[in-house]
Amino acid sequence: MEQKIKNIQIIPIRPNEGLVGFASFVLNDSFYFGSIGIRTRPLGGFRLTYPTRKVGDKSLPIFHPINKTVSDLIEQEIIAKFEEIQSV
Repeated sequence: MEQKIKNIQIIPIRPNEGLVGFASFVLNDSFYFGSIGIRTRPLGGFRLTYPTRKVGDKSLPIFHPINKTVSDLIEQEIIAKFEEIQSV
């Protein structure tokens, strides 16, 4: 099944410890994903971080891609949109 990412929304923020924005999107017209952090990479570029919930001493993931193909697709689409709005 081909994965489709739509309705990407970006909220840029004042940089704070590498965090430069938040993203949300809809996957396959079926699932909404939000609160995805956009962070700078130490050697340039950007990476995504997915939300977690702290339970005791542990941080548990709320959601995240489970294969590289989908992870790469989400990262490419969100970072492209983030760079597009940064250049405006």
